[in-house]
Amino acid sequence: MDNSPLFTNDAIVFGLLMLALGFVFYTENIKSGFWPKFYKIVPGLFMAYMVPAILNSIGLISPEWQTTSEAGEIVKHKTSIYYVASRFLLPAALVLMTLSIDLKAVFNLGWKALIMFFTGTIGIVIGGPIAILLISAVSPETVGGVGPDAVWRGLSTLAGSWIGGGANQTAMLEIYGYNQKLYGGMVFVDIVVANVWMAVLLIGIGKRDRINKWLKADTSSIEALKEKVSTFSESVKRNPTLTDYMLILAIAFGAVSIAHLCSGYLAPFFNEAVAGIANPTTRNMFTFLGSSFFWMISIATIIAILLSYTKAKNYEGAGASKIGSIFIYILVASIGMKMDLTMIFDNLGLIAIGFVWMTIHAVLLILVAKLIRAPYFFLAVGSQANVGGAASAPIVASAFHPSLATVGVLLAVFGYAVGTIAAIGCTILMQLAAAS
Repeated sequence: MDNSPLFTNDAIVFGLLMLALGFVFYTENIKSGFWPKFYKIVPGLFMAYMVPAILNSIGLISPEWQTTSEAGEIVKHKTSIYYVASRFLLPAALVLMTLSIDLKAVFNLGWKALIMFFTGTIGIVIGGPIAILLISAVSPETVGGVGPDAVWRGLSTLAGSWIGGGANQTAMLEIYGYNQKLYGGMVFVDIVVANVWMAVLLIGIGKRDRINKWLKADTSSIEALKEKVSTFSESVKRNPTLTDYMLILAIAFGAVSIAHLCSGYLAPFFNEAVAGIANPTTRNMFTFLGSSFFWMISIATIIAILLSYTKAKNYEGAGASKIGSIFIYILVASIGMKMDLTMIFDNLGLIAIGFVWMTIHAVLLILVAKLIRAPYFFLAVGSQANVGGAASAPIVASAFHPSLATVGVLLAVFGYAVGTIAAIGCTILMQLAAAS
């Protein structure tokens, strides 16, 4: 089946994404008429995500497609834009946004950040089995299946993804042996539900003051960190030169190259070490250590934190975090182009399970945030550190302020660490729910 989009050349697709971002920024800065009213409701970051999704949905662009060769063979294709954005631009953005960080002030954000993160984890653990019970009451066949085709086995991969990340998701596929021919359907549910939830969080950022007021949240620690970074930025602010820009990019991509170099050694080393663990459950708990993406993000962040104790932090005055924000917006657009809005209705049963599951996760986060008066920032980043991992938690965090991107990364690392063991607990509960 040929499902090629209109534009398949990466240079053209990237140009369209940049035009979409240009459109968002241009309209967001119009001071009169329709657009100010529109952006009062819908934040620009959400539009940077949604416009590429619309371009995908109407068939102009696509992250993946397939064609049929003259010999009748199906040939699969995919764009490399998301790979470049997530492997090169994301770590570079993290370096530039972390250069001026005050690590002590980050830790002063306190215990509420961790509570909201682990609340998000618990929401995923209990959300899966509850979703199965609720959907089974309406459509038992949706949660059925036996042996490798059992739906609960497939949903275990969602638990791994939504608590940890791709490495944890793969570990769950291996542990529970879900039919790999059906696995694509679970990946689709993962993409749809996680991306819709991310869109909801981005909309909430535009209404954070109202949400914080309703939560009766104490935002003083967050405001103190933002104020500290802003004050420092103003103290070193200068008119940037070409040399400044070149050195900023040298620092960013130099750190990225070191991160890739180290991850190229560390990931295979730990992959081999973990493979040697005899106990299957213990072995799969540590599979995330074999992920090059995990090491690449972690090392880039560590380098940036070390640089924040040097004179390199003064490049914040020349716009380091602004350049980092450009990279983040490109990443957001590349994530948005993975979302095909028309496919939400293709597998309504599994999609329904996913949305019920995510709703339980969200409701628990809201209840706990209300109880402990946690700011919306902790709710949104705590959730995204689980559901989106290191690729998108910094996006949500930096939408509040560039200085907060590091918080998203640190919490996402927790997600990698607890992802597999928490997902196993979730899967045990889902198996019991499916059998009841």
